[in-house]
Order: sequence, then structure tokens, then C-alpha cells
Amino acid sequence: MKVARWTRTSRLFTGGTVVVAVLLASVPLVFDPDVVQKLTTLLILVLLAAMWNALAGYGGLLSVGQQAFIGIGAYGTVFFANNGVTPYLAMLFATVLAGVISLPISLFALRLRAAQFAIGMWVIAEVISILVRLDKNLGAGTGISLIQLNQYLPNFRQAYTFWLALAFAIVFIAALFFLLRSPLGTSLQAIRDDEDAARSLGVHVAARKRLLFVLAGFGCGAAGVLIVANTLFIEPGSVFSVQWSAYMIFMVLVGGLGTFEGPILGAIILFAILQTTVSQGGPWYLVGLGTTAALFALLLPRGLWGTIEARLGLRLLPVGYRVVEAKRAEPA
Repeated sequence: MKVARWTRTSRLFTGGTVVVAVLLASVPLVFDPDVVQKLTTLLILVLLAAMWNALAGYGGLLSVGQQAFIGIGAYGTVFFANNGVTPYLAMLFATVLAGVISLPISLFALRLRAAQFAIGMWVIAEVISILVRLDKNLGAGTGISLIQLNQYLPNFRQAYTFWLALAFAIVFIAALFFLLRSPLGTSLQAIRDDEDAARSLGVHVAARKRLLFVLAGFGCGAAGVLIVANTLFIEPGSVFSVQWSAYMIFMVLVGGLGTFEGPILGAIILFAILQTTVSQGGPWYLVGLGTTAALFALLLPRGLWGTIEARLGLRLLPVGYRVVEAKRAEPA
């Protein structure tokens, strides 16, 4: 037996992932804008799931306030666009703004533990939402449109937004992938399992948590940017809604908390649910999502992918190490 990171399956799947990313880039050239818009929504969900899993699954930080950064990204885009920045450049500036703001927020939020952290993040999101409602230049509480995107033809606008969503998803998921493959990733998982034990071994707990927190701030800000570009209209009650945290928790718990592939699977499942029930079920679909997530936490705590991985030993992406049987040399 030997300890290895790469397996034949992970090599094939990693190569296949690159091919899939290239094929996805051609989607706007093949499908109509309605399909492209829906696939953009799927990429937003994938990005949100990966970022919440980074916080909770690898850092042990259970947040119900990541909508704060979603809102900052969305309203930051409108702010920069209203001040003369071209729309898609404004989206990049707003993503950076969300990440930068996450740093001072972390100085307060990371002093909190467990449920205190979760509630504290929700309070921070509500405070930022109130500040936006008081700003008439951002539409106050009635909402505002990103009218600057009207300069593009609908087909081109939707294609540009999709390509930006694909680029963000690739960049942030790849950043998380390489982070977890590094020695830093091992220390993050040690913090998640037992923070005090990790600290006793010399791990800089606060710095590691802050790194994850800021990464998630950037990622959720990018998701907010994509939301306003995909819908063209935002208002505080929706973009700062705790519903986004409910979505993230559902995707990660159903897919598999602390697994790399699980949240992506959870995002696909949630996307399918939203496409069939959100227009029919009204607020009851949120009750259904919460009940489903609770049942998974109780009956299938490792989620769908975590259970598959445990029972079949299947690991598609080489994030961690595993014990495999070494090839025996042929006798002379």
C-alpha cells in the first residue's frame, strides 16, 4: 500500500473538467439567450455553494450572512456604473470592493464563535442593507436597475455575462482547489476539526480563518455582480435576503459538507428544483428546502457525494491524499 494523491480516475476527471469548461464557453454561440441566462444562474449557484463550503466545510465557519457580500457586489456594480465606469469593468471593481470590505469585517466577525458568528454575520448583512436603503442614489428601498447594460444588444449582453460567470466560477473554484492542496489547506481542516488542538500545534488560527473569510467575501461579491448583470434589477429586500444563505446551506448539506465535488452536485440539484417549483410553490418551497436540508443533516450527514465517496472510495478531484495499492514488480 502507498499514499497517493493522483489516481487514474482523478486524472481522467480533471482532464474531462478542462474539456467541459471549454465546451461551456461555446454555450452562448449555440443556445438562445433564455438558456444562457438559466445556465448563468446555475454558475452563480455553483460559485455560492463553493464559497460557503470553503467557510463551513473547511474552516468550520457557519455563516448565515454571506448575503452581505452578495449585496455589496450587486450595489457596488451599480455605484461604479453610475459614476461613469463601463458596466463590465464596474463588475470587476465591485468584486474587488466586496473582497476588500470583507477584511475589516473579519476583524470583528472572527472574534465570534459558533452560533455567535452565524448570528453576527446575519446582523452585519442587515446593517449593510439598512445603509443601502438610506442612500437615494442607490434607489433607497425601491430598488435600482443597471441601465448601463442596455447599451449592449440582449444576445451580446447575455453572452458577456455568461462568460464572466464562467470565468469567475473557474477562478474561484481553482483558487480553492490549489489552496486545499497546499500545506495551508491541511491546517485549515485541522482548525475545522479542533481549533484548540490546531493552535497548540502552532497553526495560526486567526490568519487561516481570515484567509478563508476574505476568499469567500470575494467569491460572494462576484456572485452579487453576476446577479445584477443577469437580472438587470435589484432591491435590498431580495439581494440582501437571508434566502441566499438558505440556498447555500441547502446546496452544501445536500451535496456534501467538506467535500470538493459535493457542493457542485448540490447546486445542480437546487437549480433543478428552482426551475420547477419556485414559480408554483411560493414561500413554501423555502420551507421544503429547509426541511430537506435538516433531514440530510440528521440522516445523511455526509451528504450525497460524501456518502458516495465513503462507500465507493470514489474521488474525482485530487484534493487530499488516499491510501492505494501499489503495483507489484514482476518477478525476474
